[in-house]
Amino acid sequence: MTETAGGAAQALPVVRRRVLVIGGTARSLSNFRGPLLKLLGERGHRIVAAAHPDASAEGVRRELAALSIPFEPLAIGRGGLDPLEDWRTARAIRALIARHAPEVLIAYTAKPVIYAGLAVRDQPGVRFHPMITGLGYAFSEARGAKRSLLHALLTRLYRRALANAHTTIFQNPDDQALFRECGLLSPTARSAVVDGSGVDVDLFPPRPLPREPVFLMLARLMVEKGVRVYVEAARLVHERYPQARFQLAGALDPNPSSVRPEELAAWQAAGDIEYLGKLESVQAALAGCRCYVLPSWYREGIPRSVLEAMATGRPIITTDSPGCRETVEPGINGWRVEPRSARALADAMLALIEADDTAVAAMARASLEQVERRYDVRRVNRQLLEITQL
Repeated sequence: MTETAGGAAQALPVVRRRVLVIGGTARSLSNFRGPLLKLLGERGHRIVAAAHPDASAEGVRRELAALSIPFEPLAIGRGGLDPLEDWRTARAIRALIARHAPEVLIAYTAKPVIYAGLAVRDQPGVRFHPMITGLGYAFSEARGAKRSLLHALLTRLYRRALANAHTTIFQNPDDQALFRECGLLSPTARSAVVDGSGVDVDLFPPRPLPREPVFLMLARLMVEKGVRVYVEAARLVHERYPQARFQLAGALDPNPSSVRPEELAAWQAAGDIEYLGKLESVQAALAGCRCYVLPSWYREGIPRSVLEAMATGRPIITTDSPGCRETVEPGINGWRVEPRSARALADAMLALIEADDTAVAAMARASLEQVERRYDVRRVNRQLLEITQL
């Protein structure tokens, strides 16, 4: 802001920039960055968005075209160690940057961040803003040769890529601190923390709180997301409250730590959980639960599913882990529990079942109030505009 001669505040004019946004999947551009892309376009910037062309790519292309934003399909391998695949990804990102000559480059998820960061080394005029939206499999537990190798490789690549960043943007202070402690950011590197990706409160309005003890977990079906812990806790709760229901939604994952299809089938057959499959829209499932549960220790950024549940007006049970702990004020809008502990998770679920309606309703309101105070996507996008100077 600046001031006129009369002392009134006046907004500084926006300098229109060529902006390239690179994400992991086409779906993420729409689901996680749609409001930001729309806002950047409304401010007059020339935007190009690129991501891996997943099954939703054609729909995303149409959505972005309606905003006058071109979509560039970009072959990005998911996770793993495949030198040939990663070489192709790096080459494609380098060519994309050369073709569009962005003044500002925003990248999120590991491979776009790393290979965009390496590519801009030769283009000092590009202002590079990597967004660390969680650390995932390689940083969750350094056990086993494959995970240790992946961790070591990513650490080295992050260090090289982030050396070219104008500002590195994190979603929680734990990840920011870890990157500094591990030397992935230099002591003088600029970094900032924003409140996750935000949630569009218009798409997730508050819904009446059911009285039935229905718990819901939405996640990729991975061990580190806490799926097995959720199932074991459900068994413990069923011993006292057999009428309690435990719903699980999400897809089996190619990640090495994904649960097995036969495990999922056995849980269903035993009546431990109700499997809802992979949901294209989660609003109805959130409206049907009394409490949302995410027992993850996956090194989340800020879990989007938790924010959507909070916007719907639901008490939250999650772990005292990076990213997850940010969303819960213990005893106010839910419970934080010890990671990997089915007993601790079951105790929190029992506390929810045994709490009176007034206490549960107060937690639901507190979740909603916290979203309005911190996690509304419009507020988060204002943070991002300030950091990126767009």
